[in-house]
This record gives sequence, structure tokens and C-alpha cells, in this order.
Amino acid sequence: MKAHFISIGGAVMHNLAIALHLRGDIISGSDDAIFEPSRSRLDAYGLLPDREGWDPMRITADIDAVILGMHARKDNPELIAAMELGLPVFSFPEFLYNQYRDKKRIVIAGSHGKTTITAMVLHVLQYHGLDPDYMVGARLEGFDVMVKITDKSRIAVLEGDEYLSSPLDPRPKFLHYHADIALISGMAWDHINVFPTEAEYREQFDLLVRSLRPDGTLVYCASDKRVQDCASGAPKGVAPLDTIRSHT
Repeated sequence: MKAHFISIGGAVMHNLAIALHLRGDIISGSDDAIFEPSRSRLDAYGLLPDREGWDPMRITADIDAVILGMHARKDNPELIAAMELGLPVFSFPEFLYNQYRDKKRIVIAGSHGKTTITAMVLHVLQYHGLDPDYMVGARLEGFDVMVKITDKSRIAVLEGDEYLSSPLDPRPKFLHYHADIALISGMAWDHINVFPTEAEYREQFDLLVRSLRPDGTLVYCASDKRVQDCASGAPKGVAPLDTIRSHT
């Protein structure tokens, strides 16, 4: 596969680019500013763009997937070129779902503590020899690349972010993962720049809960009244909420 990353310097974007490169895919990318540690890590794998900025000439008809980061804008010249060529354009959560669609997807959500809980879940699964695929939004000790995509694992653990998916897609990232198991750690109004009221922020988690299939599982912090209210909207048949509550 040949993939081009628009805004390759993002925390997840550069890890996804490295993961695909390690898999053997052909990866290119661009950004108008790339900071550490993304810059050094991309450079170490030969993926650092030769110059900063956007160039529509980087977009060619043989690209199989364009992965669009949240940092880009709708008028990005590379995005416009990709759309004019009719290339498939994905946000990174959309792209990740396509890689993990045949796996059991565990999505860790909540306003705070997502990375810590994701690390704990990964540790437990690895301890029991399950060797899951994963996506984590921050660097964890003992891990080199924070995205893992394989053909052999039947489980994927994803840190689920409620923020917008891309400049073209205002849906929360975690909705794209179509969770089989969702965990919500807690809720505190955040991202006020895109969710100007607490009700709008809460709605993102309501959407996550309602997206669970009847055979799905929801784990949540019962001591957080906002999360408890949100969990009450789970579809009928979601694994018994009363027996899987998580207390802090």
C-alpha cells in the first residue's frame, strides 16, 4: 500500500506512519511544522519530509490512501489535489478501523486517564499472552511505536478520543472504532473550543454508549454521576452494567 499523511507530525499520525512503514508500506507525508519528539522519530525511520509546508505535487494518482490529520485545514492544497484525483481520504480513526475491523475492539474513553488505563489493559492482555494490536495517544515506557497493526492478533486496544476526527469530519474519533467493549473512566467538560456547552460535550459520550451493539460491553466509573447517567442510555442487551461497574 502507498499512503500519504497530511499533517504527519501529529502524536498519533507519526506513530501510525511509522507502524505502516514497519509493515512494509510506502509512506510519504507533509506538515507545516513538526516538533519533537515526532521530528526525531520520523527522521530515524526515514519518514521526515524533506521540507516543511504543503505541496500538491506530492499527491499522485498511485496513492492508495490519504490520511488527513486534524491539524490540516479544509483548504489544504494537498487535500484539494487528493479530492480532485478522487483518492480515498481517511481521518486516522477511520483508517485504523479499517485495519482493525476483524478484531475485537476495546476502546478506552473518558475525559482523563485514558492513556494510563490503556497502558494497564495492554499490560494485562500481554501478561496473559494475548499480544493485542493497539493505538495509544502518548508514549509508554517499554514501547517504541505507539501503534501496532498485525494480521495475527484478534484484539485491538484503542485510546478513544472524543475530539473531532478531521477537518472534514466533526464526529468524535472514538465513534469510528465501533467498539465491542467500551470503557468510560470519567467525564469533565473539556475541549471548550469545539464543545461550547457541557451538554454538547456530554453528547459525544452518549453517542459512544448508544453505538454499542446489543452484544457489546460497557465498563464505567459508577461513582461519576455524569458517566452513570450516560451509561443508562446503553442499548438493551449490552453486558450487565450492574455487574461490571468500575469504582474509583
